[in-house]
Amino acid sequence: MSRIAFTKPYQTGLESEYFREALASGVWQGDGGFTARATSWLETYTGAPHALLTTSCTHALELAAMLLRLGPGDEVIVPSFTFTSTATAVAIRGAVPVFVDIDPVTLNVDPALVEAAITANTRAIFVVHYGGIAADMPALLSIARRHGLEVVEDNAHALGASLDGKHLGTFGALATQSWHATKNIACGEGGALLINDSSLLERAEVIREKGTNRAHFLRGAIDKYTWVDQGSSYLPSDLLAAVLMAQLERFEEIQSLRHRVWNRYSSDLQDWAIQHGVGTMSVRPGVSHPAHMFYLMMPSPKDQAGLITHLAKQDIVAVFHYQPLDSAPAGLELGYTPEPCGVTADAAARLVRLPLHGGLTDGDLDRVLSAVTSYAPLS
Repeated sequence: MSRIAFTKPYQTGLESEYFREALASGVWQGDGGFTARATSWLETYTGAPHALLTTSCTHALELAAMLLRLGPGDEVIVPSFTFTSTATAVAIRGAVPVFVDIDPVTLNVDPALVEAAITANTRAIFVVHYGGIAADMPALLSIARRHGLEVVEDNAHALGASLDGKHLGTFGALATQSWHATKNIACGEGGALLINDSSLLERAEVIREKGTNRAHFLRGAIDKYTWVDQGSSYLPSDLLAAVLMAQLERFEEIQSLRHRVWNRYSSDLQDWAIQHGVGTMSVRPGVSHPAHMFYLMMPSPKDQAGLITHLAKQDIVAVFHYQPLDSAPAGLELGYTPEPCGVTADAAARLVRLPLHGGLTDGDLDRVLSAVTSYAPLS
């Protein structure tokens, strides 16, 4: 019996062809033909006015923090239930990540708690669309407008997702994407910054190119380029962009395969979940999701460990997810938590993610579903 992996990059069949084409072009650095193609695809698909490929979503978040000129004394509100990059991008600038709790249904940041955490030092809100399910953007944008704050969307889970017909990643001034191997669209490591405020584009290009105005030089706007601002090396190789383009061109195919898995879990686990008091991932009206993950909310922490172990014995890999940042060692040192994040702690202790990738066969899904429904919660 073969092992069922939790996640595995889906290969479209174009990756090797495009990689060889990039090698043959001689343009191995960034800003080659595949970089341009992938950038154009992102802008066209999402409707974002501008996109810049980056070496990771982490670097895109760091670039966003630099664009907002965050520094010592500034505060940025972030959910405690997120990957570390959302907070480290703030902390690395000397600013303070302010951790707030999440909504127990969506596991996205709670707007009421966001507003309660705002102080005279607050500069921005970093919003995460957990599992590709939209956060309450109308409420969050309204809060941001009232208090003169910027909104950055950490859209690592949510390419292809929308809220009331508008793509996630196009609500805030800036948004970030991830092409990590665990994401729907992958090139191993990579990311992108979506720029919805066009006034930030010119400086974003400079920061991404080590603080130089090289992008202007490449467009023929200047005859030499030089150091003009802070920056770092956030531009990915065109070799990575070639792999990325192979994925983006087959986006609908990849999404169809993932939705097939998600829908099967959603329908076939309902009776078992209701019987045993297990919560299942849900999507509210007006929200379109990208089938990035499917999770179960087990009745107790013992059942989180119990189900993961039960599946492992049948060669099926299921996993927990984020651990609260507010109580993490670096969170305690670098951040601030105005109110305890009890919902985050509870979700972290009970959530189990099931295998979800495009390579799962009907037989694989039968095995996972049979294994899950053979588990009887301990609580």
